[in-house]
Amino acid sequence: MKILVSACLLGENCKYNGKNNFKQTVADFLIDKQVIPVCPEVLAGLGTPRTPVEIVDGEVKTKDGVSVDKVLREAAQKVVALALAEGATCAVLQSRSPTCGVKQVYDGSFSGVLVDGQGVLASALSAAGITLIDAEDVQ
Repeated sequence: MKILVSACLLGENCKYNGKNNFKQTVADFLIDKQVIPVCPEVLAGLGTPRTPVEIVDGEVKTKDGVSVDKVLREAAQKVVALALAEGATCAVLQSRSPTCGVKQVYDGSFSGVLVDGQGVLASALSAAGITLIDAEDVQ
């Protein structure tokens, strides 16, 4: 079984603040599976560390108000193409991320408020028929 996984969950320092979101439960879940690690923000060329981004009125913008929507949506489509080419059937994604959030994302105010919704990668993967698993739901 091939599974797409947010690279930060595997310990890759690709978060906006230069750190990671390593989760032992995710690592344990993936032991007997083929893993395809991805970070759409890095793929989009945003670098690490980087200015935080959120979805603001449907558009992904930095905290400084700069739109990165186009490059992130293009990166999301590249990840979808990779997932389909590799035969990935599901994706374990980082919770609340503007790209990877499965159930919730930050509301665009950069104040820590959550709203129901999906990040741009999660939405694109779902539309392509890839099953999504929120990292917090992995036991």
